[in-house]
Amino acid sequence: LFSMSSEVEKAQHAHPTKDTIFGKIVRGEIPTEFIYEDEQCVAFHDVNPQAPTHFLVIPRKPIVQLSACTKADEALLGHLMYVAQKGLISLGAG
Repeated sequence: LFSMSSEVEKAQHAHPTKDTIFGKIVRGEIPTEFIYEDEQCVAFHDVNPQAPTHFLVIPRKPIVQLSACTKADEALLGHLMYVAQKGLISLGAG
């Protein structure tokens, strides 16, 4: 199990210029089979699923943490939610 406080601490200390596994996935440096992709985001099955239908939808634009988002990110965040909802339906879980 993980400690929520340790996860919060990691997120609070995330550095916007450091590369992440998600950046590597978006750039194709880590081979990943996308179940969806467009100019704003990609979606793929989690490598360690915790539910029968478990996939991630991540933006192509690096976002270190949600609290760093601005009004300019509003459309992107809405798009991520829309893609997630459509993904659930297409995979028979929605």
